[in-house]
Amino acid sequence: MSLILSHEDEMLRDTVRGFFNDAVIPHEEEVDRLGEVPEEIGREIEAKGKELGLYAANLPESIGGGGLNHTQMSVIEREFGRTSHALHSWIARPTELLLACQGDQIETYLKPCVTGEKRELFALTEPEAGSDAMGMKCNAKREGDDWVLNGMKHFISAPTMADFAIVFAATGIDETKRGPRKRVTAFLVDRDMPGVTFREGNKCVSNRGYKTYELIFEDVRLGPGQVLGDEGKGFDLAGQWLGMGRIWVGATCCGKAERMLELATDWAANRKQFGKPIGAFQATGFLLADMTIGLRTADLLVADAVRRADAGVMQDEDAAMVKVYCSEMLNKVADDTVQIFGGMGLMEELPIQRLWRDSRIERIWDGTSEIQRHIITRSILRPLGA
Repeated sequence: MSLILSHEDEMLRDTVRGFFNDAVIPHEEEVDRLGEVPEEIGREIEAKGKELGLYAANLPESIGGGGLNHTQMSVIEREFGRTSHALHSWIARPTELLLACQGDQIETYLKPCVTGEKRELFALTEPEAGSDAMGMKCNAKREGDDWVLNGMKHFISAPTMADFAIVFAATGIDETKRGPRKRVTAFLVDRDMPGVTFREGNKCVSNRGYKTYELIFEDVRLGPGQVLGDEGKGFDLAGQWLGMGRIWVGATCCGKAERMLELATDWAANRKQFGKPIGAFQATGFLLADMTIGLRTADLLVADAVRRADAGVMQDEDAAMVKVYCSEMLNKVADDTVQIFGGMGLMEELPIQRLWRDSRIERIWDGTSEIQRHIITRSILRPLGA
């Protein structure tokens, strides 16, 4: 790892890496070929994750979680990046949004996700509302004390079919200084409720085996107990998850880049052309140098954002900087690794082509690079009234 770790964090890293080397990486090619994780393999990884205390490690000890701080979670997320997303996701890190559960919601939704009895989906994206989340058409209208939900979500990802979803829906219009703005509320929606359909959606060439789902809601009646948090505060809740989520994307990008750099370095040191290792030629050696510089810079950016999060001062632009830089660094490392391997980099017999494919989605999900740059630009100009 590029950064210096405490002894405790080194032990945490080594434990997670050893587990993944033994129980996850050997299944990567099979999962990529099948396009899904055989349930027995997923359950085995899930069980081992619970034994090691990795399951729900991001949630407080007071509710049965691991209680790890942001620094410790960044170590784990970085190691997750070195492995198949479809496989390591069986070790759930339930969304912190569930900490907003109150009353009966705690026993019905929060605690079962901590123990692994239930899994949830974060359902925000729609066919016509991806980057433009405020363009969502999914809506819930009040009828007495209840709400009636209609609409559709897609590109909702998970390793396996979930039991319920945190669904964001428009519940009205608010007048703001910038004009009318949709009021968005988060709802807890069970898969088996009348009018609810969860089904597998499009198949992605990145992270094969990590599935996307479509969620369809037709006159779904929700009681007041299905509202998560306060009515109209859905985006406030989503922002809490998206910010740290983007930092974790950055950490996983660093882990994947490290693995590819290791493969590229080994190949450059042992593959010979014109009588010497190809790494001895500047055309290849300089690629390795730039990859190493990029990785170190990305690690430092993640570490800075994590410190800000631990101090309670992390802003949207901090997470955006991590997301855009780390994802684009990874894409450069992945492309250069393919180039160093040459034709073998695109052959199915080696993992390079799979890691290259898996790297591409990082610039898209959890907010595209363009959206991240918009967030950063806004943070620069808004204090000046622009």
